[in-house]
Amino acid sequence: MRFLLAPNPGPLTLDGTRTHIVGDDPAAVIDPGPQVASHLTALAGVLDGASRVVILLTHDHADHAAGAGRLAALTNAAVHGPGARAIEDGETFDTSAGPLIAVSTPGHSRRHFSFHHPESAAVFVGDLLIGTGNTTWIGEYPGGVADYLESLDRLEGLGATSLYPAHGPPIRNAEAAIRSFRRHRLSRIAQVRRAFARGYSEPAEITRQVYGPLPAPLRAMAESGVAAMLDYLSDEE
Repeated sequence: MRFLLAPNPGPLTLDGTRTHIVGDDPAAVIDPGPQVASHLTALAGVLDGASRVVILLTHDHADHAAGAGRLAALTNAAVHGPGARAIEDGETFDTSAGPLIAVSTPGHSRRHFSFHHPESAAVFVGDLLIGTGNTTWIGEYPGGVADYLESLDRLEGLGATSLYPAHGPPIRNAEAAIRSFRRHRLSRIAQVRRAFARGYSEPAEITRQVYGPLPAPLRAMAESGVAAMLDYLSDEE
């Protein structure tokens, strides 16, 4: 598996977006990343000589998908995924390294796909998991927490040994990582439930109870995540 790291490091992108390339010809590019000319030119150089290229998007957030149009123009590739040509769950994309199978894994975003590579027992997971720690952001839409937990179950059912996130290094013990991410999310849900039972009802005040003081950008994301967990808990009633 090859990847090129986009020069967009940050608190949420870690060391940047990892654009993965599977196969030589045909080749698949997973998440071309941001609209950064140097990154897209480097990707086109790696793909030079390939007669067939497909660009696959796990989801349509800018740090994953903004460069898709430019890379498509440079490589004469079609773009498939949220925000582009629609992908069907189970759809297969050919590469010289074996097929990639689209797996619907919403939660981080309403429309999110992972790509299963059975020949290497690997899954390219986008932002469903990240390569460090045990949490990823959920809070973009109502129902996201339930979707996320179901997507972890579905990912686990693929029996992969390696996971390739778009942020952070590869995860070599897939089963343990999925358990860790699930355990962390359920722990946060329990914390929100306890704070709510103590009389806190607004996401901002529950966030302070659960997370303590946070810098402004992280606080805003934590509050949206708490709101998503409150939505999840409301379905338990």
